[in-house]
Amino acid sequence: MRRDNQLLVITHLSQLLDYVTGFGGLIIPLILWATQRDRVYEMDVHGKAILNFQLSMLIYLVISIPLILLFGLGIILLIVTGIVAFVFPIVNAVKAANGEEPYYPLSINIVK
Repeated sequence: MRRDNQLLVITHLSQLLDYVTGFGGLIIPLILWATQRDRVYEMDVHGKAILNFQLSMLIYLVISIPLILLFGLGIILLIVTGIVAFVFPIVNAVKAANGEEPYYPLSINIVK
């Protein structure tokens, strides 16, 4: 295994494709993680954290839709989810560049 902090940074930042293209924020990290987890040191840890975070954000977005219709509170959840989903990939890309462990708040541990 080799250490490749640049690829880890790219994997974290690829989540931001959702804001550019509308999709890809889950697909590209999934492909990078699946193809490189046995070759790059700590890719498995970072990839699982990213996938858990992206799936959690998707769940929160789906939950917010009925909350908008029922209470109007879903708009607040959408705004918070959008901010968290934008800020933490950048924060964790910097951590990956420094060789630190990723941390994503509000992340449900789905992929183990």
